[in-house]
Amino acid sequence: MKIDERHLVQLAAVVQAGGVTEGAALLGLSQPGVSRTLAMLEKRLGEPLFIKGRRPLQPTPLGRALADHGQVMLTASRKASALIEGFRHGRTGLVRVGGTPFFMDALIAGMVAGFQNAFPDVRVEQSYGYLGELRAAILADRIDLAICPIGVLDEGSGMHFQELLPGRNVVACRVTHPLLLKRKLEGPELLEYPWIAPPPGSPLLADLRSLVLSLGATETKIRYAGGSLTSAINYMKESDALTILPHSVVFAYRNDKTITALPVSIPHPERALGLMRRKGDLSAPAIEAFSAHIRKGFENLRHLIKRHEQSVVWGM
Repeated sequence: MKIDERHLVQLAAVVQAGGVTEGAALLGLSQPGVSRTLAMLEKRLGEPLFIKGRRPLQPTPLGRALADHGQVMLTASRKASALIEGFRHGRTGLVRVGGTPFFMDALIAGMVAGFQNAFPDVRVEQSYGYLGELRAAILADRIDLAICPIGVLDEGSGMHFQELLPGRNVVACRVTHPLLLKRKLEGPELLEYPWIAPPPGSPLLADLRSLVLSLGATETKIRYAGGSLTSAINYMKESDALTILPHSVVFAYRNDKTITALPVSIPHPERALGLMRRKGDLSAPAIEAFSAHIRKGFENLRHLIKRHEQSVVWGM
Protein backbone atom coordinates (compact mmCIF):
# COMPACT_ATOMS: atom_id res chain seq x y z
CA MET A 1 0.00 0.00 0.00
CA LYS A 2 1.44 3.35 -1.07
CA ILE A 3 0.84 6.22 1.34
CA ASP A 4 1.23 9.88 0.48
CA GLU A 5 4.19 11.24 2.48
CA ARG A 6 2.34 14.51 3.03
CA HIS A 7 -0.39 12.63 4.89
CA LEU A 8 2.18 11.14 7.26
CA VAL A 9 3.66 14.59 7.87
CA GLN A 10 0.20 15.93 8.80
CA LEU A 11 -0.39 12.97 11.09
CA ALA A 12 2.96 13.58 12.80
CA ALA A 13 2.11 17.27 13.33
CA VAL A 14 -1.25 16.40 14.92
CA VAL A 15 0.34 13.81 17.22
CA GLN A 16 3.11 16.25 18.15
CA ALA A 17 0.69 19.12 18.86
CA GLY A 18 -2.00 16.99 20.55
CA GLY A 19 -4.87 18.27 18.41
CA VAL A 20 -5.97 18.75 14.82
CA THR A 21 -6.29 22.52 15.08
CA GLU A 22 -2.88 22.84 16.70
CA GLY A 23 -1.28 20.43 14.20
CA ALA A 24 -2.75 22.33 11.27
CA ALA A 25 -1.41 25.60 12.67
CA LEU A 26 2.03 23.99 13.04
CA LEU A 27 2.08 23.27 9.31
CA GLY A 28 0.31 26.45 8.20
CA LEU A 29 -2.68 24.46 6.93
CA SER A 30 -6.41 24.71 7.57
CA GLN A 31 -8.02 22.58 10.29
CA PRO A 32 -10.74 21.21 7.98
CA GLY A 33 -8.15 20.18 5.41
CA VAL A 34 -6.09 18.24 7.96
CA SER A 35 -9.24 16.62 9.39
CA ARG A 36 -10.18 15.40 5.89
CA THR A 37 -6.65 14.02 5.37
CA LEU A 38 -6.79 12.01 8.62
CA ALA A 39 -10.28 10.71 7.89
CA MET A 40 -9.23 9.66 4.39
CA LEU A 41 -6.11 7.94 5.76
CA GLU A 42 -8.12 6.01 8.37
CA LYS A 43 -10.61 4.91 5.71
CA ARG A 44 -7.84 3.69 3.45
CA LEU A 45 -6.06 1.81 6.25
CA GLY A 46 -9.26 0.41 7.71
CA GLU A 47 -7.86 1.14 11.16
CA PRO A 48 -8.27 4.07 13.57
CA LEU A 49 -5.33 6.39 14.04
CA PHE A 50 -6.45 7.88 17.39
CA ILE A 51 -8.09 6.46 20.51
CA LYS A 52 -11.67 7.74 20.62
CA GLY A 53 -12.67 10.04 23.41
CA ARG A 54 -9.16 10.99 24.53
CA ARG A 55 -8.15 14.64 24.83
CA PRO A 56 -5.52 15.65 23.96
CA LEU A 57 -5.56 13.23 21.06
CA GLN A 58 -3.70 10.00 21.71
CA PRO A 59 -2.58 7.87 18.76
CA THR A 60 -3.23 4.17 18.48
CA PRO A 61 -0.14 1.94 18.16
CA LEU A 62 -0.53 2.07 14.37
CA GLY A 63 -1.08 5.82 14.46
CA ARG A 64 2.05 6.27 16.61
CA ALA A 65 4.18 4.11 14.26
CA LEU A 66 3.04 6.02 11.18
CA ALA A 67 3.47 9.36 12.96
CA ASP A 68 7.07 8.42 13.78
CA HIS A 69 7.77 8.01 10.06
CA GLY A 70 6.04 11.31 9.37
CA GLN A 71 8.09 12.99 12.08
CA VAL A 72 11.30 11.99 10.31
CA MET A 73 10.03 13.64 7.13
CA LEU A 74 8.77 16.69 9.04
CA THR A 75 12.16 17.14 10.70
CA ALA A 76 13.96 16.74 7.37
CA SER A 77 11.63 19.28 5.76
CA ARG A 78 12.29 21.80 8.52
CA LYS A 79 16.03 21.31 8.20
CA ALA A 80 15.81 21.79 4.44
CA SER A 81 13.77 24.97 4.92
CA ALA A 82 16.30 26.29 7.44
CA LEU A 83 19.13 25.41 5.06
CA ILE A 84 17.47 27.29 2.19
CA GLU A 85 16.77 30.30 4.39
CA GLY A 86 20.35 30.28 5.69
CA PHE A 87 21.74 29.98 2.16
CA ARG A 88 19.67 32.90 0.92
CA HIS A 89 20.98 35.12 3.71
CA GLY A 90 24.58 33.92 3.44
CA ARG A 91 24.51 32.07 6.77
CA THR A 92 25.27 28.67 5.25
CA GLY A 93 27.31 27.49 2.30
CA LEU A 94 30.87 27.01 1.13
CA VAL A 95 33.52 29.63 0.32
CA ARG A 96 36.62 28.48 -1.59
CA VAL A 97 39.31 31.13 -1.38
CA GLY A 98 42.86 31.03 -2.68
CA GLY A 99 45.69 33.46 -2.15
CA THR A 100 49.38 34.16 -1.89
CA PRO A 101 50.87 32.29 1.08
CA PHE A 102 52.24 35.11 3.23
CA PHE A 103 49.12 37.24 2.97
CA MET A 104 46.85 34.27 3.68
CA ASP A 105 48.81 33.23 6.77
CA ALA A 106 49.44 36.67 8.26
CA LEU A 107 46.18 38.46 7.45
CA ILE A 108 43.44 36.36 5.88
CA ALA A 109 43.41 33.41 8.31
CA GLY A 110 42.51 35.74 11.19
CA MET A 111 39.82 37.44 9.10
CA VAL A 112 38.35 34.03 8.23
CA ALA A 113 38.07 33.26 11.96
CA GLY A 114 36.33 36.60 12.53
CA PHE A 115 33.93 35.87 9.67
CA GLN A 116 33.03 32.45 11.04
CA ASN A 117 32.36 33.92 14.48
CA ALA A 118 29.45 35.70 12.78
CA PHE A 119 28.68 32.95 10.24
CA PRO A 120 29.54 29.67 12.03
CA ASP A 121 27.72 27.46 9.52
CA VAL A 122 29.70 28.67 6.49
CA ARG A 123 32.62 26.43 5.62
CA VAL A 124 35.76 28.07 4.26
CA GLU A 125 38.31 26.12 2.20
CA GLN A 126 41.65 27.91 1.78
CA SER A 127 44.36 27.19 -0.78
CA TYR A 128 47.62 28.81 -1.87
CA GLY A 129 48.93 30.10 -5.16
CA TYR A 130 50.21 33.07 -7.12
CA LEU A 131 48.45 35.12 -9.78
CA GLY A 132 48.68 32.68 -12.71
CA GLU A 133 47.73 29.66 -10.61
CA LEU A 134 44.90 31.49 -8.89
CA ARG A 135 43.42 32.76 -12.14
CA ALA A 136 43.52 29.23 -13.59
CA ALA A 137 41.83 27.88 -10.45
CA ILE A 138 39.02 30.43 -10.75
CA LEU A 139 38.48 29.62 -14.43
CA ALA A 140 38.44 25.89 -13.64
CA ASP A 141 35.92 26.48 -10.81
CA ARG A 142 38.29 25.13 -8.16
CA ILE A 143 38.03 28.33 -6.12
CA ASP A 144 35.43 31.09 -5.95
CA LEU A 145 37.75 34.04 -5.42
CA ALA A 146 41.39 34.90 -4.87
CA ILE A 147 43.23 37.39 -2.68
CA CYS A 148 46.53 38.36 -4.24
CA PRO A 149 48.74 41.27 -5.37
CA ILE A 150 48.23 42.37 -8.97
CA GLY A 151 49.86 44.97 -11.16
CA VAL A 152 47.72 45.36 -14.27
CA LEU A 153 45.17 42.79 -15.44
CA ASP A 154 45.01 42.02 -19.15
CA GLU A 155 41.95 43.47 -20.86
CA GLY A 156 40.83 40.01 -21.91
CA SER A 157 41.67 38.25 -18.65
CA GLY A 158 38.02 37.59 -17.82
CA MET A 159 38.74 38.62 -14.24
CA HIS A 160 37.33 41.36 -12.04
CA PHE A 161 39.75 42.86 -9.50
CA GLN A 162 38.78 44.96 -6.48
CA GLU A 163 41.61 46.68 -4.63
CA LEU A 164 41.92 46.04 -0.91
CA LEU A 165 45.26 47.59 -0.07
CA PRO A 166 48.00 49.45 -1.98
CA GLY A 167 51.01 47.20 -2.55
CA ARG A 168 54.13 48.06 -0.57
CA ASN A 169 56.97 45.66 0.12
CA VAL A 170 59.71 46.33 2.65
CA VAL A 171 63.01 44.93 3.86
CA ALA A 172 62.17 43.03 7.06
CA CYS A 173 64.52 42.16 9.90
CA ARG A 174 64.45 41.38 13.60
CA VAL A 175 63.83 44.28 15.97
CA THR A 176 67.40 44.12 17.33
CA HIS A 177 69.11 44.16 13.92
CA PRO A 178 72.37 46.18 13.82
CA LEU A 179 71.21 48.19 10.80
CA LEU A 180 68.46 49.74 12.91
CA LEU A 181 71.13 51.46 15.01
CA LYS A 182 72.57 53.38 12.07
CA ARG A 183 71.66 57.04 11.84
CA LYS A 184 71.90 56.94 8.05
CA LEU A 185 71.55 53.62 6.31
CA GLU A 186 73.56 53.21 3.12
CA GLY A 187 72.05 50.88 0.53
CA PRO A 188 75.13 48.69 -0.09
CA GLU A 189 75.18 47.81 3.61
CA LEU A 190 72.14 45.61 2.99
CA LEU A 191 74.30 43.30 0.88
CA GLU A 192 76.65 42.66 3.79
CA TYR A 193 74.02 40.56 5.56
CA PRO A 194 72.52 37.15 4.70
CA TRP A 195 69.10 36.99 3.08
CA ILE A 196 66.07 34.73 3.24
CA ALA A 197 64.80 34.04 -0.28
CA PRO A 198 61.06 34.69 -0.82
CA PRO A 199 59.07 31.81 -2.35
CA PRO A 200 59.62 31.06 -6.06
CA GLY A 201 57.03 32.76 -8.24
CA SER A 202 56.30 35.38 -5.61
CA PRO A 203 56.43 39.11 -6.45
CA LEU A 204 58.60 39.35 -3.33
CA LEU A 205 61.37 37.45 -5.10
CA ALA A 206 61.16 39.75 -8.11
CA ASP A 207 61.40 42.76 -5.78
CA LEU A 208 64.48 41.31 -4.07
CA ARG A 209 66.17 41.01 -7.45
CA SER A 210 65.20 44.60 -8.32
CA LEU A 211 66.62 45.82 -5.02
CA VAL A 212 69.92 44.00 -5.56
CA LEU A 213 70.26 45.41 -9.08
CA SER A 214 69.46 48.92 -7.84
CA LEU A 215 72.38 48.59 -5.41
CA GLY A 216 74.74 47.83 -8.27
CA ALA A 217 75.06 44.09 -7.56
CA THR A 218 73.87 40.99 -9.39
CA GLU A 219 73.36 38.69 -6.44
CA THR A 220 73.18 38.61 -2.66
CA LYS A 221 73.94 36.06 0.04
CA ILE A 222 70.94 33.74 0.15
CA ARG A 223 71.31 31.61 3.28
CA TYR A 224 67.79 30.25 3.72
CA ALA A 225 65.07 29.39 1.22
CA GLY A 226 61.88 27.41 0.84
CA GLY A 227 60.36 28.18 4.23
CA SER A 228 56.90 29.35 5.19
CA LEU A 229 56.12 32.75 6.67
CA THR A 230 56.38 31.35 10.19
CA SER A 231 59.74 29.73 9.50
CA ALA A 232 61.09 32.92 7.88
CA ILE A 233 60.07 34.97 10.92
CA ASN A 234 61.54 32.43 13.35
CA TYR A 235 64.77 32.43 11.33
CA MET A 236 64.98 36.23 11.42
CA LYS A 237 64.37 36.29 15.16
CA GLU A 238 67.53 34.23 15.70
CA SER A 239 69.78 35.83 13.07
CA ASP A 240 70.70 39.06 11.28
CA ALA A 241 69.12 37.80 8.05
CA LEU A 242 66.99 40.11 5.95
CA THR A 243 64.08 39.35 3.65
CA ILE A 244 61.41 41.07 1.57
CA LEU A 245 57.90 41.06 3.03
CA PRO A 246 54.71 43.01 2.38
CA HIS A 247 54.51 45.93 4.76
CA SER A 248 51.03 44.80 5.80
CA VAL A 249 52.46 41.42 6.88
CA VAL A 250 55.17 43.09 8.98
CA PHE A 251 52.50 45.38 10.39
CA ALA A 252 50.39 42.35 11.38
CA TYR A 253 53.23 41.17 13.62
CA ARG A 254 53.76 44.55 15.27
CA ASN A 255 52.41 43.43 18.65
CA ASP A 256 54.82 40.48 18.77
CA LYS A 257 57.74 42.94 18.77
CA THR A 258 59.91 40.42 16.93
CA ILE A 259 60.26 41.80 13.39
CA THR A 260 60.17 45.25 11.86
CA ALA A 261 60.99 47.01 8.59
CA LEU A 262 64.13 48.90 7.67
CA PRO A 263 63.51 52.50 6.48
CA VAL A 264 64.56 51.83 2.89
CA SER A 265 62.60 51.98 -0.34
CA ILE A 266 62.35 48.99 -2.66
CA PRO A 267 61.98 49.65 -6.39
CA HIS A 268 58.99 47.68 -7.56
CA PRO A 269 56.14 48.18 -10.03
CA GLU A 270 52.78 49.57 -9.01
CA ARG A 271 50.60 46.81 -7.64
CA ALA A 272 47.80 46.35 -5.16
CA LEU A 273 46.42 43.56 -3.02
CA GLY A 274 42.86 42.79 -3.95
CA LEU A 275 39.98 40.39 -4.46
CA MET A 276 39.90 38.67 -7.83
CA ARG A 277 36.97 36.76 -9.26
CA ARG A 278 35.54 35.86 -12.64
CA LYS A 279 33.69 38.69 -14.40
CA GLY A 280 29.92 38.31 -14.45
CA ASP A 281 29.78 35.51 -11.89
CA LEU A 282 26.64 35.34 -9.77
CA SER A 283 28.17 34.39 -6.44
CA ALA A 284 26.36 32.56 -3.65
CA PRO A 285 25.23 34.77 -0.75
CA ALA A 286 27.86 33.22 1.57
CA ILE A 287 30.62 34.24 -0.87
CA GLU A 288 29.25 37.78 -1.03
CA ALA A 289 29.10 37.93 2.78
CA PHE A 290 32.67 36.67 3.01
CA SER A 291 33.89 39.22 0.44
CA ALA A 292 32.16 42.04 2.32
CA HIS A 293 33.82 40.91 5.57
CA ILE A 294 37.28 40.85 3.94
CA ARG A 295 36.75 44.29 2.39
CA LYS A 296 35.72 45.75 5.73
CA GLY A 297 38.70 44.14 7.47
CA PHE A 298 41.12 45.65 4.97
CA GLU A 299 39.42 49.03 5.12
CA ASN A 300 40.20 49.14 8.84
CA LEU A 301 43.70 47.82 8.23
CA ARG A 302 44.35 50.42 5.53
CA HIS A 303 43.74 53.28 7.98
CA LEU A 304 45.98 51.74 10.63
CA ILE A 305 48.82 51.12 8.16
CA LYS A 306 48.54 54.61 6.67
CA ARG A 307 48.92 56.13 10.12
CA HIS A 308 51.91 53.88 10.78
CA GLU A 309 53.60 54.66 7.46
CA GLN A 310 53.25 58.40 8.05
CA SER A 311 55.40 58.00 11.15
CA VAL A 312 58.23 56.34 9.18
CA VAL A 313 60.65 58.22 6.93
CA TRP A 314 61.32 56.02 3.92
CA GLY A 315 64.57 56.66 2.15
CA MET A 316 67.96 55.18 1.30
